Formats: sequence, C-alpha cells, structure tokens
Amino acid sequence: MLKTTAPAFGEPYRGKVREVYELDEETLGIVVTDRISAFDHIMKQAIPYKGQILNNLAAFSFDKVDDLVNTHIIDVPHPNVTIAKKCDPVPVEVVIRACLTGHAWRVYKSGKRELCGVKLPDGMVENEHFEEPILTPATKAKEGHDEDISEKEILDRGIVDEKIWAEIREKAFKVFERGRKVASEQGLILVDTKYEFGLYNGEVTLIDEVHTADSSRYFYSDGYEERLAKGEKQKQLSKEFLREWLMDHDFQGLEGQTLPDLPDEFRWEVFDRYAELFKELTGKQFEPTSTENFVKELPLIFEAYTL
Repeated sequence: MLKTTAPAFGEPYRGKVREVYELDEETLGIVVTDRISAFDHIMKQAIPYKGQILNNLAAFSFDKVDDLVNTHIIDVPHPNVTIAKKCDPVPVEVVIRACLTGHAWRVYKSGKRELCGVKLPDGMVENEHFEEPILTPATKAKEGHDEDISEKEILDRGIVDEKIWAEIREKAFKVFERGRKVASEQGLILVDTKYEFGLYNGEVTLIDEVHTADSSRYFYSDGYEERLAKGEKQKQLSKEFLREWLMDHDFQGLEGQTLPDLPDEFRWEVFDRYAELFKELTGKQFEPTSTENFVKELPLIFEAYTL
C-alpha cells in the first residue's frame, strides 16, 4: 500500500483517496493514494497502483478540456502526485447524466419521476439515453452521505452565487460534451460523471479529477443497443461493479451494516478494470512505477515547487 509522508509540509488533509498538502498560499501538493471508496466509505484494503492510474487518467482528461475551462493543474511530476493551484472549493458536486443508470435508475425504479428538480419521463428502461444530458447536483457533505439537491435549492439557499453557478453549469456541459467525444472516438460511451469546481483568483476552475473511473461511468459502444433492447446489463468500465459487489455482500453504507473485506483476488480484478479503462481511453498500456522509495522522494518533489 502506498505510504505518504512529508513532515516539513505539515499534516495533509486526508480525503477518501487523496492526501492534500499546502505547499504555500497558492499551491497544493496532491498525493493520489491507492485507497478506494464506495457508498461514502473507504474500503479497508487498497487497490494496487490505483492511485497512479487515477492520477494519470485525470491528467490526460484535464489536458483534453483545458481549452474549455480553467483547471487547477500546474504539473504532474510523479504518477502519484499532482501539483495544483489552491482554489476555494464550491460546495456542490456537479453530476451530469446522459443515461438512466446507477443512482438515477435506483431512484426511477422506486417509482419517483423527479431527480434533483429534473422531471424524468415515464416509460424509460435502465441504461437508456435521456433526450439530452441532465444536471443532478449533490451537496458535498463533510461527514456522511452527499445529498441530492436541485439547482433551485442551490440558488435559493445561497450556496453558490447565481452568476458563478450559471458559469459552472455552462462549463460543466461543455466539458461533458468533450468527454463524450473523446470517449466515442475510443469506442466508449461516457454515461455520467461528477465534476468539482473551485474559484482561483475569483475565476471558475475545474478541480479534483476529470473523467476517471472514480468520477465517471463508461459503457462500451459496441453492442450497447442490442443489450439495451434485450434488457441485459451493459459492458461497463466504472466503479459501479465495486458497488454491486458490496451490495451482493449486504453493504450499502447503511446503519448497522458491516463493511466487508476485499479479497486479494477481487482487489486485482479492480486493478484490471482500472487498467482497462486507462488503455481504452488513452490508447496506452498502463505501466506501474515503483513506489518503494516514495516516502523519501515526496519531500524532494514538493521542495521543487516551493523554491
């Protein structure tokens, strides 16, 4: 498991999968670990080299959209490390969905026809495309589960300034369309995704990650229509299979449920899924980098950006 420490830079903020160090007033050193989470819980076992795949795939995807939106990327000096601008985070996750899948499908299947203030048409089936992608935000909870919220509630409660939200909304749909185009060229469908934004010197900036297996869901284009017509599961590349495995083992993050251990065989299956998406999306084979000396290397990496 990847270990990270850089005492000279203080204690990091430890997120679900990232550890964030403040290098100075404007710069962050972000270490992407091998941890994996689902249902707002961090699994007890890590996934080999997941951090490197996630970080490199995010860097690839940020590069694909940096003509559309400001991004927080300064440099990626190591497969596990991103040097980024320190932004003031907007406390809303911007979720865009092109298909009725995952959480949206579970809501729909329960009989509801509205999600985050968006009306959903009757007669849809699982994994079917919406006429147009929809925006279904969620509040970012410091503890516990994120919660669905409508755009109207965001504005009525003053969570985000109206002008800033309008820009975030516009940028998010443009980035999503670019992501769909990149995926389509590689024989994939970008089904849904989560974006996070912040403000850097007052400007809307895309932060966190973009179009990775942690933040997005992909289907293979080949055979999509046939599987949809037959009501079969789609062949997908996402973290949904981990959620499905957990549900099969009676865990959805609910009170009283026990987080199961991930067997080694399954952990390597997860690695294979992440490596497969990396190859399919970038056209390159993932090559792991040794982290044996990472604890010694990390402070030196950070120092190079604080001189």
